[in-house]
Formats: sequence, C-alpha cells, structure tokens
Amino acid sequence: MATRRGQALDGVLLLDKPDGLSSNHALQRARRALDARKAGHTGTLDPFATGLLVCCLGRATKIAAAMLDADKAYEATLSFGEETDSGDLTGLVQFQAPASFDGVSRPDLDAALEDFRGTIEQVPPMHSALKRDGRPLYEYARQGITLERAPRQVQVHRLEVLDFSGRQARLLVHCSKGTYVRTLAQDIGRRLGCGAHLVALRRTRVGPFRIEDAIALETLQAMAEPQSILLPLDLLPDGLLPDTFRQKDTS
Repeated sequence: MATRRGQALDGVLLLDKPDGLSSNHALQRARRALDARKAGHTGTLDPFATGLLVCCLGRATKIAAAMLDADKAYEATLSFGEETDSGDLTGLVQFQAPASFDGVSRPDLDAALEDFRGTIEQVPPMHSALKRDGRPLYEYARQGITLERAPRQVQVHRLEVLDFSGRQARLLVHCSKGTYVRTLAQDIGRRLGCGAHLVALRRTRVGPFRIEDAIALETLQAMAEPQSILLPLDLLPDGLLPDTFRQKDTS
C-alpha cells in the first residue's frame, strides 16, 4: 500500500512532454500519477518545446550521467525573417528582414546548412542555465545584461530538411550534448542574412530512447495502473547502468 510519500518505484518513464509545461512541472505531474516517491529527469526541455523527457525513478537515477552525455535528436521548426533575443518564439524581436523579404530559396537553405554539419562552434545563448559567478545567464539576460561567452565545439551529426515553405523549414537535428538548437536556428538565419528563430521544437530521441516509445502525460494520468508503463532496470539498454551497479543488483 502506498504511503503518503509515495511508492518506492524503480524504473524509467519515457514521457512525451506537452507544450506549455516546464520539464519539472511535467515530471511532478507524472510522479503524482505514478504515486512515486522519488523521480528526476535527465535533460530539460523549454516550456514551449515538446517531446521525449526521460524520467528516472528510484535506483534508475543511476543512468542520469549517461543520459546527460547522450546524443539527442530534434525536429526544429524555423521561421525566417526575424531573429529574437532568446532564439525562439518567446523572445523579443531584435532583427527583422526588410519588408521586401518573401522567404528563402531551397538552394540557399541547402547551401547554408552545409556550414552547420559536423564539428561546429556555438556561442551559448544568454537565455540559458549556464552559470557565471554563481548565477544562471538567463538572470543577467532578464536584467538586460549581455556577457561575453566563449564559443564551444559541438557535433551536428545530421541536419536535414523535413519540410520547407520558403518562410519556414522543419529540420531534423541529430546532435551531441551541449548543442543549443535555438542558437543553431539563429546562426542559420544569420548565414542566410534574413534572421530566423524557433517556433516549434520537438525532441525525438535521447541516446537509445525514442519518442515512439513515450507516453503522453494525459494518457499516463488516465491509466488505472500507470506503473505498468515503467521500463524496469533489467530491461534497460546495455551500457546505461554502471557495471558495479548491475553486479550489486543481480547478486
């Protein structure tokens, strides 16, 4: 029988985070639906973003380090003609293409994307959780303060056009840890000379986990036995749990 603190559950929940919730709010709603005592997630999605949120319960938190280091994949929808200070639709417009701008051509987009495949350098955005003097950069940004940030190397393994209209493009982005897709959108817009920002972002993969195996939050909340959806520790892909943990768990 569950205690007031919840059940001591072990396992991984693949959650399809909805638009409009922070990752932590989505996690806490899932935890309450599961009546779980302890839960954490392994990589934040912005509130406007949707998709795969890997939630770890109990002893499954041992995979957190592996998930933070894992490659990720996204479907990113870029709108051309405006750049915002945050790199997405939640920010303030800081650059706008001339009134004569009527979209980009597919050949120009294809040529621009060539510059962003492989090893690239990114300047982390001010609207990020990276810390300077103990404070996240977004706190400075909210005060109108811009700080110098050193560029970082990241890997873009795949960058492909899934849909294109001239004013928008939906891209497949398969990238290494530490890649800011908002910054990628900004940099593509600057390369094209017209500006760009994200209007939608959906995470489709985290390491070995895929969005096709995830459950929507509303579906989880409506289940009579939501604990049945958890991936148990012994069915997790190889390499996620430390060897010493597996040895101890099976002894």
